[in-house]
Amino acid sequence: MTRHANRPHYPAEDYLNRELGILAFNRRVLAQAQDEKMPLLERLRFLCIVSSNLDEFFEIRVSGLKEQIRAKAPVVTTDGKTAQETFRLVSAEGHAIVAEQYRHLNAVILPALAAEGIRFLRRSTWTDEQREWIRQYFIREMVPVLTPIGLDPSHPFPRVLNKSLNFAIELDGKDAFGRSSNAAIVQAPRVLPRVIRLPEALAGCEYGFVFLSSILHEFVGELFTGMTVLGCYQFRVTRNSDLFVDEEEVTNLRLKLQGELPHRHFGDAVRLEVAENCSPAMTDFLLEQFGLGKPDLYRVEGPVNLARLMQIPDSVDRPEMKFPPFTPGMPKGLKGTTIFDSIRRQDILLHHPYQSFAPVIDLLNQAATDPQVVAIKMTVYRTGTDSVLMQSLLRAAQNGKEVTVVVELMARFDEEANIGWATKLEEVGAHVVYGVVGYKTHAKALLIVRREEGGLKRYAHLGTGNYHPRTARLYSDFGLMTANEEVTHDVAEVFKQLTGLGKARTLTHLWQAPFSLQPNIVAAIRREAEAARAGRKAMVVAKMNSLLEPETIHALYEASQAGVQVDLIVRGVCALRPGVPGLSDNIRVRSIIGRLLEHHRVFYFYDGGAETVYLSSADWMERNFYRRIELAFPILDPKLKKRVITEGLKFYLADNQQCWDMNGDGIYQRRRSTRAKAHSAQGELMATLGG
Repeated sequence: MTRHANRPHYPAEDYLNRELGILAFNRRVLAQAQDEKMPLLERLRFLCIVSSNLDEFFEIRVSGLKEQIRAKAPVVTTDGKTAQETFRLVSAEGHAIVAEQYRHLNAVILPALAAEGIRFLRRSTWTDEQREWIRQYFIREMVPVLTPIGLDPSHPFPRVLNKSLNFAIELDGKDAFGRSSNAAIVQAPRVLPRVIRLPEALAGCEYGFVFLSSILHEFVGELFTGMTVLGCYQFRVTRNSDLFVDEEEVTNLRLKLQGELPHRHFGDAVRLEVAENCSPAMTDFLLEQFGLGKPDLYRVEGPVNLARLMQIPDSVDRPEMKFPPFTPGMPKGLKGTTIFDSIRRQDILLHHPYQSFAPVIDLLNQAATDPQVVAIKMTVYRTGTDSVLMQSLLRAAQNGKEVTVVVELMARFDEEANIGWATKLEEVGAHVVYGVVGYKTHAKALLIVRREEGGLKRYAHLGTGNYHPRTARLYSDFGLMTANEEVTHDVAEVFKQLTGLGKARTLTHLWQAPFSLQPNIVAAIRREAEAARAGRKAMVVAKMNSLLEPETIHALYEASQAGVQVDLIVRGVCALRPGVPGLSDNIRVRSIIGRLLEHHRVFYFYDGGAETVYLSSADWMERNFYRRIELAFPILDPKLKKRVITEGLKFYLADNQQCWDMNGDGIYQRRRSTRAKAHSAQGELMATLGG
């Protein structure tokens, strides 16, 4: 039995709905696209991010709701809603967001881009010269890879890949064999670009693009010689992408996952997107084929996959229409012959992406080739398919180091990349383990053992974000490099748990899920409440991505009622209701949405003036507390602690440019101060820490 199985139940009215909270977050992202102060191409990018976010929302969250409805599961969420109630609310809000998204694309973004010489050429506007160039492109680049499938008894409806672009064709007439079919399907291979740029001289503007869908609409008749095309409609289906693997029944998790991954592309359908012009008869036919109902249908006026427009900002060389380039800075503490000299002298705090991720890469690079290094241990959750860090681990193993890697195979949407790295690491003799059955290894930890004068010395890196150089340029995260013997001993104990067997030992400094993390957080909150009741100063400030766990929320409510000032900076979904009289008068919740993705987790407790500060890989969610291996680590150096409080909390509490304040009903209001001095946390951190 898990430790949270007997947790108390709290009144449903004290909590907000998780799914609606996720959609509220996407409303805030959409607002970035609608913000005229944002560079134009970045506004297009934010519009694409909304589509990408919604894809995952349907693939995981909506598919889960549908499974509960199908199973008639008597599941009631923390906020008291059934799956059916939640689905109805989610469907209404989802349709509203998508409608607003396309309305803004067509009425604002595309006209503004056209005014800047960046145009998407509609078929009705093509000149004869443009049409001929596009036709030649169709014949040369598209026809060889397209496979039109006529629907008849020998050609049933094809299997449609998750999120792929497809076209439903209505036809009239007979083919060469005398067959008559009124419908066909054309699937657009993923090798084909969804947006094609015309030569500037031909386009009549600096950047002239045409949608792949427009090309196929115009020339689809050439795929059905002698027949009449009555209609051509783009569509896209989103499928359940949550892999189900019963880890307790699997003897080889890697082999099982390798067998399951292909099925992700053909899971149960959860959403159908069709072009606005799709006929009612074809729409009903498609819904029937995918086993979907009217609430699952999304009609859109434009491309059915806006996420594919993400390539436009990258392919247009107009710096004035993008965020100014930013160069990360380097921490001052990195001085010495080797990076080990620097870490041994003092703890080093890294604040990404404002400070470079290069020191982490250098640490592993030096460890791979340093003859004094005898062992390297590392957790891998998300790292990418071309990771320089993984290359260093491979090199370390080839150089005879004892390399141990805890690879999380169940890292959603990164399973295939992680399986690939696990295979390569095993081939060079590294020890590869897959964590603990039933628990995802989400902790970010690196341990290096080095032979020095006096014996073996441990060095550790602990982080709030993944060992992923690309996301380290886009996500805000903290990392700590330390040679503190007690901290590195704790890290060694955690690796011992992950690779071996035995009882969990009490750690000196680290808080670890699923054992001590949630109890220690709740205990720290309750100590603040006790201090407030005794008339002493008490304060809790926490920054995270999501806040959902009921017991922790209840402890925050009790702290508020005791007089503790609670400030929460929650980027995404928050189930806590702030500012409710008698419940949470002293709690404020804000969300920061900007150029960078807020990702670090910072937990601050006043602690009688000691100001305890922890950084963590974990959000305050049930999954992180009870079903994952997570770590929270303290900042012990006073100077670094001051930095974390300033950079990770105070800057964000002062933000009045990218801040959204949340009320007790889960409604967010953008904070825009006209009187006070303008403060942007991300902008000020770039100015303070940038290179």
